[in-house]
Amino acid sequence: MVKMRHILALGLMTLSLAGWAKSPALPAGVTQVTSVEGVTEYHLKNGLQVILAPDSSKPTTTVNITYRVGSRMENYGETGMAHLLEHLMFKGTPKHPTIAADLSHRGMRPNGTTWFDRTNYFETFTASESNLSWALAMEADRMVHSFIARKDLDSEMTVVRNEMEKDENDASSVLMDKLMATAYQWHNYGKSTIGARTDVENVSIPHLQAFYRKYYQPDNATLVVAGSFDPDKTLALISKDFGVIPKPKRVIEPTYTLDPIQDGERSVTLRRVGDVKYIEAVYHSVAAAHPDNAAFRVLSYIMGDTPSGRLHKALVEKELATAVSAESFNLDEPGVIYFEADLSKEQSLDKAAPVFMKTIEGVHDEPITEQEVSRAKANLLNDITQTFNDPESFGISLSTAIANGDWRLFFLNRDRIQKVSVQDVQRVAETWLKSSNRTMGEFIPTAKPDRVPFAARVDAKEQLKDFTGKQQIDHAEAFDVSPYPPVFATHCSLRKPEEQRYLLN
Repeated sequence: MVKMRHILALGLMTLSLAGWAKSPALPAGVTQVTSVEGVTEYHLKNGLQVILAPDSSKPTTTVNITYRVGSRMENYGETGMAHLLEHLMFKGTPKHPTIAADLSHRGMRPNGTTWFDRTNYFETFTASESNLSWALAMEADRMVHSFIARKDLDSEMTVVRNEMEKDENDASSVLMDKLMATAYQWHNYGKSTIGARTDVENVSIPHLQAFYRKYYQPDNATLVVAGSFDPDKTLALISKDFGVIPKPKRVIEPTYTLDPIQDGERSVTLRRVGDVKYIEAVYHSVAAAHPDNAAFRVLSYIMGDTPSGRLHKALVEKELATAVSAESFNLDEPGVIYFEADLSKEQSLDKAAPVFMKTIEGVHDEPITEQEVSRAKANLLNDITQTFNDPESFGISLSTAIANGDWRLFFLNRDRIQKVSVQDVQRVAETWLKSSNRTMGEFIPTAKPDRVPFAARVDAKEQLKDFTGKQQIDHAEAFDVSPYPPVFATHCSLRKPEEQRYLLN
């Protein structure tokens, strides 16, 4: 037996050495960092993170690049900038002036998305060295050489306005935006990714270009290549195209704003023209990297699934609503768990809302069951397996994990879902699904909403151009304060006018 083990060990060593001998050296400036389940991470000297997920059984390749910038990083007056850049990144560079047309000509399926914590761009195409070489060169080029020009912004503004108007005409989307704005009083998760119309329509090109130069750099990006490709040749191409981009000297300061614990239920009412009524609610939850994130995902399935979910059984089967849903937001910083119920014109908000809340917050009286958790875990894990087996879906899913702190969270959260227990889900539900943590909203269709006029800015100088004032009067006797010690105002509290007080010392 000992001899057999020795022979086996020598055999394994021989295979290992043979494999090592055949593996070519990494390109200059490229270092291997770690590997998980056939997915390998590399770094370039300029800070670019590279993730390779080869699968020769697939007929396609997906190139996905994620920039760690979304609406969370936008400052006052900058809302919508991350989303605007997503549009302008398809407008070309001096070397690639017709990116959108070139992608179409090559039969590639491209897209870009913007979210709170990241922006990503991807193209899926028939696997070939030619297609991959072009895609990598194009992504490297537009990372730092995109035009970001006034003429392109002007032409694209129509598309952006159409997106805004589409969202404005979706009552459920508008209600969610207002819920998030009410739930988050300080954090930028409370601001819609598409931005304020006044910010978007008045953005200056120099400001937008500065935003681009700050965030679109190799040390703030992760390149993912998934599907059918040769890893060694691909690393060589990446080193050639991306390795020449210098590492920027600027420093991106981390964000640190977090909302305090919510101290009471909040509510939102939306009235506008529409047919379908909506009830929506969000409850503050944990960040995606938190161990309890897996329990939140299971909980959202237990509540929101159709037809097995609790909300479906309590509302749809009782004909109090036509549809329900739930989602646990996977975000880099503490997020929310979201619930929705859709009602027809004939169904009553007054009857549905109490049942909606009781179902969500009534876990203490109706505990989570083993059967519910098992069903939820099986479906969630099946979705993850399907994602892993689809290069395009996997590459895009890694964008979310990257934005949440590390691409390996995709695998870690899968393993955490496998280990979630009934006790975990019950504890999370009882801890977080409380009325004091609830922000609830209702959309009430209204044929003729009664609204005030839009309050625009006023040019004070224009208002004063003909102003002369009244006739000057004689000065009163000067007030001498010299006998008294100096007095300084140190604090003013924001209260009703009749209650204002100044603290003096």
